[in-house]
Amino acid sequence: MNPPFTLTLMFREYCSLCHKMRDALQPFQQQYGFGLEIFDVDDDPVLEEKYNERVPVLLDGDVEICHWFLDEAKLRAHLQHEHGSDS
Repeated sequence: MNPPFTLTLMFREYCSLCHKMRDALQPFQQQYGFGLEIFDVDDDPVLEEKYNERVPVLLDGDVEICHWFLDEAKLRAHLQHEHGSDS
């Protein structure tokens, strides 16, 4: 079964904050059932220029939810407002 929606994480393999945010998202994925696409900004010059020092960046489409650290309250509010998930 496909997830109802997918969030995007702009990431760098060598970035410890990126790994922390990815790991912190796991309980939210289990609770809300969303998919997670991870893009390494260093693999794409356009993404690298756009997000460079701001990674990790968590996005829902073009909407930035947070960057550098997972803002759990903002993520919950976004999920409830945009996706009607109040699990």
